Parts: sequence; structure tokens; C-alpha cells
Amino acid sequence: MTLYIVATPIGNLDDITLRAINTLKSVDLIAAEDTRHSGLLLQHLGIKAKLFALHDHNEQEKSHLLIEKLKSGLSIALISDAGTPLINDPGYHLVKACRDNDIQVVPIPGACAAIAALSVAGLPSDKFSYEGFLPAKSKARQDSLSQLVDEPRTMIFYESTHRLLDTLQDMQTVFGADKRVVLAKELTKTWETIVSFTVNQLIAWLNEDANRQKGEFVLIVEGHAKTENDVDQKAINTLKLLQKELPLKKAAAITAEIHGLKKNQLYQIGLMLEE
Repeated sequence: MTLYIVATPIGNLDDITLRAINTLKSVDLIAAEDTRHSGLLLQHLGIKAKLFALHDHNEQEKSHLLIEKLKSGLSIALISDAGTPLINDPGYHLVKACRDNDIQVVPIPGACAAIAALSVAGLPSDKFSYEGFLPAKSKARQDSLSQLVDEPRTMIFYESTHRLLDTLQDMQTVFGADKRVVLAKELTKTWETIVSFTVNQLIAWLNEDANRQKGEFVLIVEGHAKTENDVDQKAINTLKLLQKELPLKKAAAITAEIHGLKKNQLYQIGLMLEE
């Protein structure tokens, strides 16, 4: 009665671990995001197993069936199309249901595009923020990026071929043209490419050759480096709220006390907000 979360290769099939192979061989059932896609991997590994389709559109509905199978004593492996399940892939509802029903969940670690890209990016990796895919619409995307302007940690994004340039242009608008971005394309595959540019340089590099815009992408973006004169968005929001009820001098003094900042600096920001 165990659910195994099994990481599979993101490209190069040699990246499958021995433990993953042995687990896939031993379980009673394999729940897969795309049974046809996963069937090819299992065929390559010489594994004959019963497959069960579990994807974004049916996971909440089908999870209870897998819970019943687990309770009956079956062992099940969960795999996605590539990489580690649940990282921008289905599986959350099933894992949560297992936890709620005291069913053991065991990780079988392996490939993950986000971590693979971060490991070679040359940006700080001691702390990072995984952001996954940004919204499809530009306004919503810019709104999401605006919330990350003051994020000090290295940020990890996934992006698709048809939205790559639009996303980078929005990053340029929100973060500025000099924001450092590492693009990792087609990791572990034949056309693997890893480049590091400022965001405006990266846009120009991609526009030089349309083929550079094709593939699956991870974007590793440098975090915000705070300076002595920086005032984070939380302090500015406090100042805005207080300005509605108090004279600017008083609002700046209270904000300075709350956030441990200089009141003169906040007073100057308040003057700009009033313009």
C-alpha cells in the first residue's frame, strides 16, 4: 500500500535511475500523465506494466479510484511526461489524498529541469524561488512580475516556445533591460543550449535566429540586489495607506518606525506619490 513518486528523464533516457527502473518494474500499476508517451519510455526500459491515465483534466475525479486500489494493497507509481511529478505536472491531489488517508508516499528522486538549470546558471543557488509558468496574458503576466520586483532570491520560470519573447519583453518592462537572465533550452537533449545575457541582450540574441526560439525553456533570473537606498514595496504600501488619512510628514514618520527606515527618504517618496 504505497504510492511512489518516480522522476523520469527530461530528455536523455540514460538519466533514469536504477531505483526508478526497479520501482517501475515492481509496482502493480503506473499512473501516467500521458500513457502513450510513457508507454514509449517503458518499452525502451523493457518494462511491461499496466498504465492508468492521470492528468490535469481528470486527477481530482480519478484520485479516489487510485486511493481505493492502494487501500486494497496495490502499489502504484506516479510518473509525468518528463522530470519530477508535481513540479508543474499532475499529482498534487493524489498525494494529498494519500496523506489524508494515511497511505505511505515515497519519493524516487531524479531529473528536474528547474534544478538542472539552476545548477549551471552561475546565479546564487543557496536561496531561490520557483515560479513555474507565468500567466498567458501580458497584463496578468506583468502584474505577476511586478510582485517579484523586490524578490532577492534567484527566480526560476518555465516558458513555452510561443510565449518566450513576450515573457522576456514583459520582464524587460518590469525588471529593467539590465536584469541578468540565464536561458536553458532543451536540457539533456541533442540541441541543449545554455546562455547568459541581460534581458535586452537575450531578446536580441533570440531574434537573430528563429530556431533559437524553439524548444522547452527554463529561465533563471537574478534576484533583486538591495542597496542602502532601497525601499521595499511593503513600506511604500504602508506609506500610501497612511497618506490617505494623515499629513505626509506624519505618515512618513510612522512608516519609518514600522519598517525601520529613514523618514526623510520616505517623505521624498511620498512627495513623488502625491504628484
